[in-house]
Amino acid sequence: MTATSNRGVIVSIRGSVVDIRFPSSLPPIHSLLQAGPDGAVAIEVLSQLDAQRVRGIALTATQGLARGMPVLDSGGPLLAPVGQAILSRMFDVFGHAIDRLPPPEVQWRSVHRAPPALAHRSTRSQVFETGIKVIDVLMPLERGGKAGLFGGAGVGKTVLLTEMIHNMVGQHAGVSIFCGIGERCREGEELYRDMKAAGVLENMVMVFGQMNALPGARFRVGHAALTMAEYFRDDEHRDVLLLIDNIFRFIQAGMEVSGLMGQMPARMGYQPTLGTELAQLEERIANTDAGAITSIQAVYVPADDFTDPAAVHTFSHLSASIVLSRKKASEGLYPAIDPLQSNSKMATPGIVGERHYALAQAIRSTLAQYADLKEIIAMLGLEQLSAADRQLVGRARRLERFLTQPFFTTEQFTTLPGRLVSLADALDGCERILRDEFAALPESALYMIGSIDEATRAQEAGHGSGHGA
Repeated sequence: MTATSNRGVIVSIRGSVVDIRFPSSLPPIHSLLQAGPDGAVAIEVLSQLDAQRVRGIALTATQGLARGMPVLDSGGPLLAPVGQAILSRMFDVFGHAIDRLPPPEVQWRSVHRAPPALAHRSTRSQVFETGIKVIDVLMPLERGGKAGLFGGAGVGKTVLLTEMIHNMVGQHAGVSIFCGIGERCREGEELYRDMKAAGVLENMVMVFGQMNALPGARFRVGHAALTMAEYFRDDEHRDVLLLIDNIFRFIQAGMEVSGLMGQMPARMGYQPTLGTELAQLEERIANTDAGAITSIQAVYVPADDFTDPAAVHTFSHLSASIVLSRKKASEGLYPAIDPLQSNSKMATPGIVGERHYALAQAIRSTLAQYADLKEIIAMLGLEQLSAADRQLVGRARRLERFLTQPFFTTEQFTTLPGRLVSLADALDGCERILRDEFAALPESALYMIGSIDEATRAQEAGHGSGHGA
């Protein structure tokens, strides 16, 4: 970063908001300013108040600053490190390594970049396989697309994200970038240890703006991670999996910054610029001729209310929405994905093929009819249903159990070895359940297995030892 000789003076400090007067020339918006002893306090210019004053938001704590103190214009915006050397490392929003290892040799790029031009975007639609049955069958993800994991607190968003990283590095020769925005530092530390133990850290970069960071830093950490992802896509022509946990915290940080800057809040207290800020981040995630950035974003839904402006605005950017349900989690059906609320724009005959599309529709229809019958079963009992309805309920319950899956990342808690299931195996299992091939098997035989063959093998082994059911 080339420091200029442009100096200013602090006029006022209100929490994280700092007003600075520059007598000679006004630094442009997004410039990074340095104040305090050794320039330790970083301030980003967010608005120009008049011909001599700018208003900035501090990205680090403002303790020790006072009116009249000098401020130096760094001559450029916030920069993020890029290059091969950032792989297997952990950074903060300023690009400082936070994994207690020596700083890597890197190049630096501005975190503020324009999205790729429409002429350079790829128009091919390809499915991105995750190895997780319920996602690949009912809500396939798009290569170079954006998928959202929606759910309240504690329904398994982070577990599902870490499982996808595990499967991504195993299946695709891509780079994973994990961006933690306003989440718990414990999760970051656990993820680092798990990825190291799994031996997949060499193709991964982690960037964190933790819960205790100032709103300005949490607001910019997503842009820093995207700049790293764009380097691997555009310069190295590699596919990148960008995991953001949690995009709601990005919106929340923007809301805090907006409030500090004195902007009038819009609906439900959100910032008036919510749509623009989210679009500036999301539009950079794209599929180009060079490579693709596929993004999976956890979205915390406040009070499980899907009409919240943060959830609504995020929905509009996504090609797939995976909704996690507290009810499924309480029934022990993990991953706790609600197949009737989740959807994907990829689930069309033209993209996934006629057979896959027809199967997915049949599964949804079976599960929807079962949902309608649940009230009758609760009031009158299963015996009062017609034979056809009883058959449908059995089919739906077996499908629900088959769509559960043991994860590699939860082996230490469940003691069940993880399973990676190919799309062909997942479709084959669902098709055979819909044809009632397993009507004689107990439902529990299909719970927490990989491919459908495991159920028949377990059943044969059970018969052999004399306790079939």
